[in-house]
Amino acid sequence: MTGRPGSSGRPARPEGSGGPERADGPGKPASPGRQGGSEGQGRPGAPGAGKARSDGAGGPQGGGKARSDGSGRPGGPQGAGKARSDGPGRPGAGRPATPGAGKARPDGAGGPQGAGRARPDGAGGPQGAGKARPAGQGSPAGTGKARPDGPGRPGGPPGAGRPGRSARPEGAGRSGRPPGPETSRRPRSSPRPEAPHTAPGRIRPGAGRGEGQAADPGRTTGRGGRPPRPPVRPPAVLRLGNPGRRINVGLIAMTFVLSIFAGRLVQLQGLDSKVYVAEAAEQRVRGEKLTARRGSITDVNGHELALTLEAREIFVDPSEVAPADRDRVATALAAELNLPKEQIAAKLGNVASRYQQVAAAVEPSVAQRIMEHKPRLKGVGSKHRYRRDYPGGNLAGTLLGFVGDDGTGLSGLENTYNGLLAGRDGEQFIETGREGQRIPMTRSTLKTPVEGRDVRLTVERDIQWAAQKAITDQVKATGARTGSAIVIDVPTGQVVAMANAPELDLKNWEKTAPEDWVNRSVTDVFEPGSTNKVITAAAALESGAVRPETVFKVPDNITCADRVLRDSHPHPVERLTFSGVVATSSNVGTILASQRVGDEKLHAMLERFGFGAKPGTGLLGEEAGLLPEWKKWSGSQRCTIAYGQGVSVTALQTASVYQTIANGGVRVTPQIVAGTTAENGAFVPSPAGKQTRVVSERTAREISGMLEAAVSDEGTGNLAAIDGYRVAGKTGTAMRYDPKCQGYCGYTSTFVGFAPADKPRLVVLAVIQDPHKGYYGGEIAAPVFKKVMTFALKSKKIPPTGTTPASVRIRAGE
Repeated sequence: MTGRPGSSGRPARPEGSGGPERADGPGKPASPGRQGGSEGQGRPGAPGAGKARSDGAGGPQGGGKARSDGSGRPGGPQGAGKARSDGPGRPGAGRPATPGAGKARPDGAGGPQGAGRARPDGAGGPQGAGKARPAGQGSPAGTGKARPDGPGRPGGPPGAGRPGRSARPEGAGRSGRPPGPETSRRPRSSPRPEAPHTAPGRIRPGAGRGEGQAADPGRTTGRGGRPPRPPVRPPAVLRLGNPGRRINVGLIAMTFVLSIFAGRLVQLQGLDSKVYVAEAAEQRVRGEKLTARRGSITDVNGHELALTLEAREIFVDPSEVAPADRDRVATALAAELNLPKEQIAAKLGNVASRYQQVAAAVEPSVAQRIMEHKPRLKGVGSKHRYRRDYPGGNLAGTLLGFVGDDGTGLSGLENTYNGLLAGRDGEQFIETGREGQRIPMTRSTLKTPVEGRDVRLTVERDIQWAAQKAITDQVKATGARTGSAIVIDVPTGQVVAMANAPELDLKNWEKTAPEDWVNRSVTDVFEPGSTNKVITAAAALESGAVRPETVFKVPDNITCADRVLRDSHPHPVERLTFSGVVATSSNVGTILASQRVGDEKLHAMLERFGFGAKPGTGLLGEEAGLLPEWKKWSGSQRCTIAYGQGVSVTALQTASVYQTIANGGVRVTPQIVAGTTAENGAFVPSPAGKQTRVVSERTAREISGMLEAAVSDEGTGNLAAIDGYRVAGKTGTAMRYDPKCQGYCGYTSTFVGFAPADKPRLVVLAVIQDPHKGYYGGEIAAPVFKKVMTFALKSKKIPPTGTTPASVRIRAGE
């Protein structure tokens, strides 16, 4: 038979076993019920159900708890009641409990067979039927819990308890061990604290419950209708997680984070290390170009025509100039640099930039004055650089050319020989801080600059000046568009002077139109006109078709294909020698001579004199002219090319033709550069010009006699004669082709000759394009030739030969 176990789960003590011995005496015999309750109201205790009392007095069968004041209370029947803490125990009046079923009551009164809970008034229902009621009326056996105001609910059968638990054997202890002798039980090491006094009739914890019902403290009311005491909840237990699991999760998380760091470290130090090193170096290492000093350009005697001077660049950092100071800074810089204030103010307002150049190259003294005001001109700085200077201003301007702000040659010889003149810039790498200051004790790389080499020209400064002045004056006097003058040394082919009008002012080249930057002596092509007749004469003499004394009947016009060609002025039919044809510059007589030569031979002679090919000086923009293939000549071209219409050449090509005649028929490639300096400063001369035999010396001498006659009183170039000197030359007047009018508009006036005629030293050419006050070469260009040749002969101290020219027959019968 199963019954409800006690509250502690221990087996009930055997009958007759008392509680532990009291400290002051023997234990008190067990009481049959609670004291102070009405008769028959107490519930008998179940065997072995009571707890030991702290005062050593135990009820019969060990039913009562020890009292804290030392007085034992008799336990209920068969030791069912718990010990009371406030005094002597009351006789047990509870319901008979099933053996081992009910809990011990605090007041020592146990219910019958541990069936029901004690009622407040001590009356227990029969056979543990229900909870105690205030009126003391017990419920019928096993009917239910005791009610506070009425008869107890019928209880369950005797000994009925919570199912699933086995009843403790009678007399068994709370722990389930068999009881030993009283002497074997030890008193507690310290007495329990005295329990508070329980008022009669109050519900005591641990009372038995009815059959099959769990304890329901909430339904029990106290005396006087008081609300029930709240149930005693077990304390909240903080259940700790599994520490091993937490450690594993933490290790996994740490491993993941560390793997990210490790991967990033591998990327920075391994895969992308070079990229970051380069970026760091770019931020920290600053390279500074060390500009090489540009070489000088000198004339043949060493006079500097272009040189390099020290200068300073003035710049500003707009971010360092406060807005309130911009006007003051702009005013100060404008006064020192002679620049518009608005221009400087605009650069100061560009705060997005850290560098704005104010002046590219100023005198060091000017920069020094500006730097003396540095405290007041915050953000203004200067750095060392070079500037190009041209002492002659526009002297040989288009020949020399100029350099840009970065020091690179842009035109003329400055461009042609830029690689030689510029040298090699150096470079220095230093580590700097945020403000640009150099970091001490850091690495520094220096590449020393190599200075440029000097270029020495064949030009003589004084003759260049004279030629430039003469051609410039004549262009202005005649209202011409442009003009050129060239002086060549006959034996060497070296260019002594090369002047153009208008000339380029190298100190203010920015203000000159770009079309005036070019060297017209080698870039402008034109139809040479009568100056080309010497080539026809050379072809006729070389072919043997004519001799100088050969007589031609020359009318003033001739029909050639579909055109009628005329001489420069009307005249009756004249009997002219071939020398007379050249001296008088007859177009018709030249055509008659060329017809004896043929087109192919004439074309070959033109090529031998350099037509259709560049002269070979290497100057920037050098042109080859135009020489059509002889098979493609039209009917009229077969006549006009003989006197210089239908082909085009440059001024230098024309001068080269006369250099060939003056040099005994040997053409020397024109030269403009006499030599350069080596890196050690030694002068290295240029190779001599290439020499080419074009015509025989006899032919050249015979043509020279014809040209000398052209300068005589009977010739067309008498205005070119120089007193005391024998002069040979030829005038030229050609219709000028102008792309603007898409046809022939205006004239080209030319004169070219050499002196002394019997021992030539210099060739001078003067060509004027589109003059408006006259147009014949003998009238417009011959005076220029005379001025330039006279000055050149004196400058080079070339004396007259003192010889008398041979007599040349112009007309037959003379």
